[in-house]
This record gives sequence, C-alpha cells and structure tokens, in this order.
Amino acid sequence: MAVYEHSYKPFAGELTPEWSRFLIIPRHAFRSVFQSKLFTAFFVICMIYPLVAAILIYLHHNSQALGIFQVKVTDLIPIDASFFLVYMVVQGQFSFYLNLLVGPPLISRDVANNALPLYLARPFTQSEYVLGKMSVLFILLSFITWIPGLLLFFFQAYLEGAGWFASNLHIAGAIFIGSWIWILLLALMSLSISAWVKWRLAASAALFALFFIPAIFGTIINELFRTRLGNLVSLTSLIQAVWSGLFGTFDRNPAEIRMRTGGGRYSIITLLDPPLWSSWLMLGLICIGCLFLLYRKVRAYEVVK
Repeated sequence: MAVYEHSYKPFAGELTPEWSRFLIIPRHAFRSVFQSKLFTAFFVICMIYPLVAAILIYLHHNSQALGIFQVKVTDLIPIDASFFLVYMVVQGQFSFYLNLLVGPPLISRDVANNALPLYLARPFTQSEYVLGKMSVLFILLSFITWIPGLLLFFFQAYLEGAGWFASNLHIAGAIFIGSWIWILLLALMSLSISAWVKWRLAASAALFALFFIPAIFGTIINELFRTRLGNLVSLTSLIQAVWSGLFGTFDRNPAEIRMRTGGGRYSIITLLDPPLWSSWLMLGLICIGCLFLLYRKVRAYEVVK
C-alpha cells in the first residue's frame, strides 16, 4: 500500500516468545508428514518391536501366561543390558529408514524454491532455522527410540522391584544417551545433505550411500590389511561400539589369525577392534563436519559464479 495513505497498523496480536519461535517449523512440517499414508503406516510399524519387548517383559512376571503358552521362564530372553542393547539396534534401524523418508526434503525444498531469504528476513536467526528443522527429526525419532525404551525400562523396574531399578539404573542412562547420539547423527547428516542436494531422490540416495558404502569399504580394508581399523570408517560399526560401551558390553573381540612369513613360516597375529575412544572421536568429527557444511549452505543469499 502507498505510504501516504497511512492506513497501515502495527501487529496488535500476542507475540510469540523468542525461545519458542523455532517450533513453528515442526508444527507445520508434521501436518504434511502425516498426510502421507506410507509414512503413517511405517510409523505404526516402528512401534511393533517395543510392543513385543513389553510382552516379553510381562511374561517374565506372569506365571499364568507362561502356563497358557507352555513356556518356561528359563526359555525366555533374560531382561538385562543385552536385551535393551538389541532393542536399540532394532529401533535404530527403524529410525534410520524413518529419517530417510523425512530428513532429505526438509531443507532441499527451501533451497530449491529460494525460500531461505523468506525465513531469515523475519525475526528468525540462522541457528533457529536449523534447530527448527532438526526438531522435526528430534521429535519423530524420539517417539520410536528413547521414549518407548525408557517406558520398557520402568515397566521392568515396576515388575521386578526397587532393587533391580537401583542396580540397573545405568541402562536407562545408556538408552537415553545412546538414542540421542544416534538421533543427532542422523539429523545432522540428513540436513547437511538436504542443504547441498536439491533433488529429494538424490539426497535420499546420498544419505543411504553414506551409511552403507563406507561399511563395505571398511570391510575391504580389514580383509586386505588384516586389521580392524576399517571399522572406523563404518558408521554402523562406530555407533554399535558406542552403544556397547554405554551398556557395558563393549569387547574389542580379540581374534588370532595365522599369517605366512618368509621361509614357509607362520606368525600369529591378534586382531582387536579399535578402542572405544576412537569411535567417540570419529562420531564427533563427523558431527562437526556436518555442522560446518550445514551452516556454510544455510544463508539468506547464494553467490553464483
């Protein structure tokens, strides 16, 4: 409108608090995400294993149900750190594929349609924009990882008693910390790829390749050089090592192999998995690299050379 008419008025409604402005992004994102029947069906499938785990926990404390199914307590899977570690592995795989459906288009659509200036021209910082996009994945992946995991832990503690809860409290911490490490890694990798690759299918393929091609490459390194340092380039090996360390089941898995030397002689070499600290270091470097790529691309303008 023309300025001389003086008919414009400032906004008189209630202002959103600055700390929660980034939540507008996941609120609108969830509307479009759950419109997909494929995504909704897969999200429901992700809840099947926690339900199965809850049934196994319940059977351990219900003799009548065991009698109906004619199952002995000794035949059931023990409810210990290994039980919850398996839960993390299964739900971690589900969360990867869920992230594959949601993560790649989060920023690529804004970049392809030149929408970043519209976001950042408002009282919305670059960090709030990134946090808002990441919170979409944070919320969705939390509902299939640490939230049902902690519910299973407290369900077992309720049935077993306070003694089991006190002696296994570290399992709850491992579920929470391990889940957030995995969620943060998935969110950073998917958003950094989404920011640089505008085509959704290409971004999804790149994310898929980054998890599986290095694993194959690491296996080749281990076989060629008779080592296990190749595990340091495999994201799945890194996260499994970190999870095992959190649950107290980490083992460097020593194995002896025979190698032929000169003169027809053989020498025994002991192979060990990389130390736990190296897995933490590699995951940290990957996250830092993703943040660098992300903030390098998320800008209100683009320089074309």
